[in-house]
Amino acid sequence: MDIEVEHIGVDIMNEDKISFTVKYLKVTQPMGDFYIVSMPAKQLVEITEFDVRRVLITERDVERYLGIQRPLVPRRVKEISAYVQTIDACFPTGIIIAIPDKCVELNEEETEMTIANYMEGDTEEENVLYKRIARVLDGQHRLAGLEGFEREFDINVSIFVDADMADQANIFSTVNLAQTKVSKSLAYDLFDLMRSRSPQKTCHNIAVTLDREAGSPFLKMIKRLGVATPGRTGETLTQAAFIEPLLQLLSENPMQDRDNYLRGRKPKKVEDDKLKKLPFQHMFIDQRDYDITDIMWNYFCAVKERWIGAWASRDRGVMLNRTNGYRALMRFLNHLFNTKFKPGDVPSMKQFREILSGITIADEDFNVDQFPPGTSGESALLKSLIEQAS
Repeated sequence: MDIEVEHIGVDIMNEDKISFTVKYLKVTQPMGDFYIVSMPAKQLVEITEFDVRRVLITERDVERYLGIQRPLVPRRVKEISAYVQTIDACFPTGIIIAIPDKCVELNEEETEMTIANYMEGDTEEENVLYKRIARVLDGQHRLAGLEGFEREFDINVSIFVDADMADQANIFSTVNLAQTKVSKSLAYDLFDLMRSRSPQKTCHNIAVTLDREAGSPFLKMIKRLGVATPGRTGETLTQAAFIEPLLQLLSENPMQDRDNYLRGRKPKKVEDDKLKKLPFQHMFIDQRDYDITDIMWNYFCAVKERWIGAWASRDRGVMLNRTNGYRALMRFLNHLFNTKFKPGDVPSMKQFREILSGITIADEDFNVDQFPPGTSGESALLKSLIEQAS
């Protein structure tokens, strides 16, 4: 079943040309230039399109991810709508939007920006509706909460001119990854749009591969956007829960490594003593992503075979295939690379199977009574695995 994108019923070729002018402040940063303006909220709402990131399920069950924004939460919009009616309502932080170059004209002498719908092309693809001039990159809930607000309310707006989809995704991820209000799974998913290499993108690609490939121990188990995927049941891990323990094995500082790649530099390989905590770091820098994927595949296939009932179970009381069970297994994998293997090795499924066969934990032991939710259950499972594998 396809999820159709709603189209606004306006004849774009017959729309009048509409424009307005605002003063701007130019800001130059490493990513490039952008412009800060003060704009009436009503005007900003009129020109801005919300680009909601969604899943499109095709007849062949192939997932495509469109847009860059998370879905609007009606409760938050309602709360903001009520808040802007109060006497001391204030939005001091800026809303971030992107506008095509053809819709912007700059007067550098007067530091003025004229924004207009584009009505000079011969086709609908070339033209831009007035209500679709801007795409909101951050602040969609504040903006939605201001719809219909008639009193004076100026908004601090940061405008990126002619940013392509990859740059827009980069801006959104950078702004939102550290904020708990945003799904980290969505933010990690956006690294798929980035042009440069990064630890986050590598881990995202591994998550996607293991979630999709037939025979994978994680087949259809990962919530790509942090919430249940339409048409699926039995997903036990969010993408963020899958990625973060893996990220810790291949990068000492993921954001710094990402920045190095953006600057055209390779991250430095850590010294041998640090490989105890980062067994995949040299492999990542050497672009051995397929080998890292194979290790994850082989290891968790062995886990699945050893505890077939617990791994297949979707009962809430069974923790092996959920976040704290997975985190304990990833920490145990790190332990194995310090005791049984060495960084750079790609152990086979048989090698992992032989190690796990000596562990006496039974399927029915993976319950929340024995291994409680959170870090205590995770640590208890790790301790049991290490003791029994020695």
